[in-house]
Amino acid sequence: MTAYALAELTAATMEAEAGAYGLIEDALIAVSEGQIAWIGPRGDAPREVRALPIHKQEGRLVTPGLIDCHTHIVHGGDRAREFEMRLEGASYEEIARAGGGIVSTVKATRAADEDALVETALPRLDSLIAEGVTTIEVKSGYGLDIETELRMLRAARRLGAKRDVEVITSFLGAHAVPPEYAGDADGYIDEVCLGALEAAAEEGLADAVDGFCEGIAFDTGQIARVFDLAEELDLPIKLHAEQLSNLGGAVLAASYGALSVDHVEYLDEAGVDALAESGTVAVLLPGAFYTLRETQKPPVDLLRGADVPMAVATDCNPGSSPMTSLLLAMNMGCTLFRLTPEEALAGVTRVAADALGFDDRGVLAEGMRADLAIWDVAHPAELAYRVGFNPLHHRIFGGAR
Repeated sequence: MTAYALAELTAATMEAEAGAYGLIEDALIAVSEGQIAWIGPRGDAPREVRALPIHKQEGRLVTPGLIDCHTHIVHGGDRAREFEMRLEGASYEEIARAGGGIVSTVKATRAADEDALVETALPRLDSLIAEGVTTIEVKSGYGLDIETELRMLRAARRLGAKRDVEVITSFLGAHAVPPEYAGDADGYIDEVCLGALEAAAEEGLADAVDGFCEGIAFDTGQIARVFDLAEELDLPIKLHAEQLSNLGGAVLAASYGALSVDHVEYLDEAGVDALAESGTVAVLLPGAFYTLRETQKPPVDLLRGADVPMAVATDCNPGSSPMTSLLLAMNMGCTLFRLTPEEALAGVTRVAADALGFDDRGVLAEGMRADLAIWDVAHPAELAYRVGFNPLHHRIFGGAR
């Protein structure tokens, strides 16, 4: 790969210690072998960097490539009718208990073959890529049997082969109780979920293990059995927790050193303290909050005060967050949850990388992956400010222009 440099730009490095987005005016970024070889004010660039082929950016903003650290983009069918039902007054929990919700997507996903899952997910992935996304997490969880869970994970792996994007997979077998195990969540965990996880690990299909700790899903004891196996398999964990109530999922996940706990609308002070102690990221999902018309907001002030890092993601899924715009998620994080634009941008770059266990991306610094987003904006706050407008000029993945 030929080395080159980008110049005549403003760089938002997003390094935590730099402050104010880590802005470098009139910056130069040198790229070599898929990594950032040098970054700093153009006037400080060493002679060998100035000698590289220069690609002028005409004053544009450059940020790290965006990272969507929580999605469910691989699935069958849609749930547009449930959208209507919610507008008619039904709650998310009422729809789920009536056989809708996640279980309805399970039926459609089980009926789809691997090729169909890939082809229907690609337009969703393309929408995210078009907004500067270079890394995306994709969960299983709509199969709820061994065969379909593995099929979803294989489809997710194929997405990364079809597009210039890194796909990280999370096994989410503990997402819901399938109809054939109605009333027997323990039986499902022991007879299906754990076996599916072992099979996924053996085939190298899972990069992490997730679960849904909620009254309509699984309690902490059931989730703990999944996490115990994840530890045996040396797989990091994540958890959907405290979305609709507080069952203590965040404290449980923190006790396992979880990478992230996601949703967290009902997180209490004890949960915040547990995340702070374990270094676990809180992933905020404003798309689900918006779609479900929830009123309980995540405790952003508590999280901020305890220095718990906050990521932002789309939660793209067919039921509670049918959103394929990470820029919109940033705007919602600011308008609904009162994040600052800087927190929102950190939440889809540096902190999102932490939520996936990466230390080689999410900031612009020497030695980091050259995953870059180049924007037609003057200031990074514009990325969270606009609604329904995509200012991406160009995206660089692994240094490839």
